[in-house]
Amino acid sequence: MSRLTEDARGVYVIAATPFQEDGTLDFDSTDRMVDTYLEKGAAGLTVLGMMGEATKLTPDEARRFVQHFLTRVDGRIPVVVGVSSPGFAQMQELTKTVMGDGAGGVMIAPPSTLKTDDQIVNYYNQAVEFIGDTPFVLQDFPLVTNIHMSVSVIARIIRSLPSCVCLKHEDWPGLEKISTLREQGVLDRRISILCGNGGLFLPEEMARGADGAMTGFCCPEMMFDVVREMEAGNTERAYDVLNAYLPLMRYEQQPGLGLAVRKYVMAKRGVIASDTLRQPGARLGVTARAEIDQLLRRQGERLAELG
Repeated sequence: MSRLTEDARGVYVIAATPFQEDGTLDFDSTDRMVDTYLEKGAAGLTVLGMMGEATKLTPDEARRFVQHFLTRVDGRIPVVVGVSSPGFAQMQELTKTVMGDGAGGVMIAPPSTLKTDDQIVNYYNQAVEFIGDTPFVLQDFPLVTNIHMSVSVIARIIRSLPSCVCLKHEDWPGLEKISTLREQGVLDRRISILCGNGGLFLPEEMARGADGAMTGFCCPEMMFDVVREMEAGNTERAYDVLNAYLPLMRYEQQPGLGLAVRKYVMAKRGVIASDTLRQPGARLGVTARAEIDQLLRRQGERLAELG
């Protein structure tokens, strides 16, 4: 088992959940997807995230999918499993199961019912009482959770819970938050900061102290290349790479449609067999598919020019 630590860096791809045309889990596509991410250079993978349709899976399906996923990864890189749930009993059971199967850590998002800073901190303290010393990712995604975690709240959680080893930073705008978190004395120890939002701000986030990305995109090689160039000090090259993909990234960021776009491109590239989403889920029309095809064609031209 490859365990998640405070030193996590690089790209932890948020994996989609492949389905067959009839909506059942597609394990063959899952294998191809895992192999693709490994071949392209993923430092880690994340399953049952918000873009993994976790809430549309039955508990049994979630366990079977994660177990199959972990078997395919075979401990080569850390796998983080989203265990956010309405109750701590479910969180505890899923955490125990996935860690026993070889996961490297879990990710926990705060429920939208929390209203105050103290409630947020107490929630994570209580969660750790149930999951023990399992390494966990603190998910900060206010655009979806409606929970706004200030720097001081994040610092309190990190200070009181040594098992918090990574912040998934997905605030928007949130660049100043990264800068503040990296200021000397704000945190009592250094943890990993991996960023989301489809990689839209990845060069800026890394320049401010982030360690990489924990997000998804239909062409994840963009994130691998941007992180590599930023770590090498090739900032202009990193921006050139991102700009080549930017029109498609913009299209994928459409609220409610992003996962349908992502799965369509993944299917078109042969990574998964079908772009099926579990219902309720968006469907791409003929015009939208033609628009994506055009974006992919233009993207190929820009990448060829970039060399």
